[in-house]
Amino acid sequence: MGNTSDSETDKKQNDLKTNTAEILSDEDLKLKNELEQLAKNLLSDDSSTYISSLDKLNTLIKEATTSMTAVPKPLKFLRPFVEKLTLKYETLEDGIESKSRLADILSVLFTTFEDDGSHEVLKYRCLSEESKFDQWGHEYIRHLSLQMGEAYNNGDSETKEEDQLDSDSDKPEEKKIVLSSAITQEKILHLADIVIPYFIEHNGETEAVDLLSEIDNIELMSEYADSTNYSRVCKYMVACAPLLPQLECKEFLSAAYKIFFKNEKYSEALNIAIRLDDTEKIASLFETASDSKSLKTQLAYILSEQRLPAPNTSDEEITAIAGNANLSKNYKHLVKNLNLLPPKVPEDVYKSHLENTSFFKAKADASQQNLASAFVNGYLNLGYGEDNLILKDDSWVFKTKGDGMTSTVASIGAIKQWDVEGLQDLDKYLYVDEVKIKAGALIGVGLATSGVHNGEVETALVFLEEYLSSSDESLKRAAIIGLTIAFSGSKNEELMGLLLPLVTEMEENSIETASLAALALGHIFVGTGNPDIAEMIVLNLLERPTEEMSSSWAKFMCLGLGLLFLGMSDNVDDAIEVISAMDHPMATSIETLIMVCAFAGSGDVLFIQDLLSRITEDSSDTVVDEDEGEEVASEDTASKDSKSEDKQDDDKMDVEESKEDIKDESKKEEDQSLLKKSNDLHQSFYAVLGIATTVMGEDIGKEMSLRHFSHLMHYGNDYIKRAVPLALSLLSVSNPEINIYETLSRYSHDEDLDVSSNAIYAMGILGAGTNNSRLAQLLRNLASYYSNSNSLLFMTRMSQGLVHLGKGTLTLDCYNDSGVLHKTSLASLLTVMVGLTEPTFMTTHHYLFYMLNLGMRPKYIVTLDENGEPLQVNVRVGQAVDTVGQAGKPKDITGWTTHSTPVLINHNERAELETNEYISLSEKIEGVVILKKNPDYKDE
Repeated sequence: MGNTSDSETDKKQNDLKTNTAEILSDEDLKLKNELEQLAKNLLSDDSSTYISSLDKLNTLIKEATTSMTAVPKPLKFLRPFVEKLTLKYETLEDGIESKSRLADILSVLFTTFEDDGSHEVLKYRCLSEESKFDQWGHEYIRHLSLQMGEAYNNGDSETKEEDQLDSDSDKPEEKKIVLSSAITQEKILHLADIVIPYFIEHNGETEAVDLLSEIDNIELMSEYADSTNYSRVCKYMVACAPLLPQLECKEFLSAAYKIFFKNEKYSEALNIAIRLDDTEKIASLFETASDSKSLKTQLAYILSEQRLPAPNTSDEEITAIAGNANLSKNYKHLVKNLNLLPPKVPEDVYKSHLENTSFFKAKADASQQNLASAFVNGYLNLGYGEDNLILKDDSWVFKTKGDGMTSTVASIGAIKQWDVEGLQDLDKYLYVDEVKIKAGALIGVGLATSGVHNGEVETALVFLEEYLSSSDESLKRAAIIGLTIAFSGSKNEELMGLLLPLVTEMEENSIETASLAALALGHIFVGTGNPDIAEMIVLNLLERPTEEMSSSWAKFMCLGLGLLFLGMSDNVDDAIEVISAMDHPMATSIETLIMVCAFAGSGDVLFIQDLLSRITEDSSDTVVDEDEGEEVASEDTASKDSKSEDKQDDDKMDVEESKEDIKDESKKEEDQSLLKKSNDLHQSFYAVLGIATTVMGEDIGKEMSLRHFSHLMHYGNDYIKRAVPLALSLLSVSNPEINIYETLSRYSHDEDLDVSSNAIYAMGILGAGTNNSRLAQLLRNLASYYSNSNSLLFMTRMSQGLVHLGKGTLTLDCYNDSGVLHKTSLASLLTVMVGLTEPTFMTTHHYLFYMLNLGMRPKYIVTLDENGEPLQVNVRVGQAVDTVGQAGKPKDITGWTTHSTPVLINHNERAELETNEYISLSEKIEGVVILKKNPDYKDE
């Protein structure tokens, strides 16, 4: 009853509004009468008044002023005549001036009507021959551009539908015929030539980009963007790119590259070329900048940040800069100016006197805690070249046991990281008899030369090559790890020839060596999709015995294959097809890991949904498969036992043989069942990590994924719960957000010690290089809480060292201010996290934690003059502000403070020069920036 009375009340109110005449002022009444008379003149048979009436209407509509929210009065008063005027239009002869002028007026009048799909505004614009339609104002142009985009995309389908309409649907058929005959894609493109310049001239760059995107001609934007508007245009295009399908994303980025290149903004163009992974575009930039040594130097420094080699150039200095030859020098220049040169010891991080001593403290394993101190010392003094623990006391190496000596010696390489001259401190360890120490020195060589390539002679390769053919497996594996750390991202073809045989020659190389070699190739050729390497790894996976694929090392071979396709979601289909066709119990987990790598940083919502479906399937299927496997195994055993009993009267030897066959087949089926279960568990682990890698760098996706992780932690299996803390840390690497580290702090007390271990390590990744005091306090509390657990205390110490990485001067962040994914950093993180599928395995083979070092880099701003010498200038450093699509010229940073370079810059911070005394050759003030004197500068 209530609903009925409400509807009756609404009907009465509407009738009242309809019957109540609108009270108009004398001026409005006069205008209304005049417009009605002009409309009647057009509807009359007297054609002599048409032109004058149309001229008058044109003038009255243009002169009408209104607010932003109100319809202009002439359009409002002419609404009742629109239908009659459209019928009148159809009666006029083609080619006469009045018909074209009337279409012009009708196109404007239809902006006051809701578009029902017939696109009347656009239709009458196409029918009119008037070219100066931009005189109708911004609102009219916006209506027109909206319908242009819709009609352009629907034109083909509407034409096809026209032939399929039933004979009884007359009105839709007429509408389709009129629409398809009046609106063509050629006419829309012709209108775009007028609409786009209008938007550009009236600060509507975003509308211009949207229209060109709708009509699939975004590359035309380069014709309209100039020095006054290129920045706004490109910011919007680059911001839109991640939200588009892969093909359109590349088109947008390519168009932005073209605009930057046209406006001589080569540093921005280079960042776009790196995102596109287009070596030709990178080479063309260096060729264009060949006349300017300082510009080439700036471009080389940008490449060095991404660990990408310089294009073929005869300039050895540029090649060396791109090869990070100056990284150690610039880094030490930073720490010297920040007064951080004096070495620190692990106790400066532990601050044991602040730890809560109320817990019972069992005596920890001294050798393992010494090993933890070696790692912490290496993280704390990384790249400084000096310490007060190992370099000053050679006996420290012998305070650890077994593989502990390997990691301890390797930490010397971490202290000397990026400094090739520091190899002399490792040289003496290469000639000792103890294999474990020599292996540590080999890894240390890789750490000291990490990402540094100076000229034609590769120092790390000279030291490590001979050990690739060593008869000792531990030395061979250490050499492979060293080469991985040294050459990640380098695309070195010589290494491909050295490492590929270690993957393919299965009889001569164990699964451990082959897996590490495949992982090394994945790191060296990360994100290249190299078909030769991919083919060889896949063949190896196909030919490996099933029992070897159940090894903990095998997942690194799978990861090596995935890293080849890192960020290449559009080129991974062939590899996925081959893996899917594998008749192997581990096929689906390998496929998932490859796809996780391929879609990293894409933000693809459909892929995230696919990962969630894989996780839910695994959670339900794992138990079922296990039970079914046991039932099948028991049934088969029972049947075979009964058969053997029937033959007991036969020869005794036959009975024994049949029993052996039964045991072998039963064992094989049991192995297959266990491997299938392992596949499902590993797939769920990789899928959880994949959610984080897909949305990393994208705020909305990050917020949404946090809810997923909360649910997965409550309802997932053990492997899912192990992965969730690591995935949370991937969302915010080197950027400790309070809601994430408080969640990790809760997980660090989980009843499953593997979950606790991963949560503790995730806290270290989250705060890596930040010196975050709250995180440091939480970790100190955990050190007290787990003081009687050697493995968890070891992991806690590692995280404490990561939080104070480089005394707060280094980062593991996978994105820079230009939004470029740092593939080597992400690859290093994924390597350690895939290893943490089984935390016990990683703490046993702890030297694998040094894989994280290849992704570490300084988070600084160092300014140099055109001669490459340090130059001190003032810069403002503040929080980055997203100004995409905002009107005017808003500031890019807020809440800034002024510093003198060199200066540290944290996650989500941005910098700008305080004055215009110098001109930066890089649009983004980050990393190493080359400055040149501004000739127009006047000292105030």
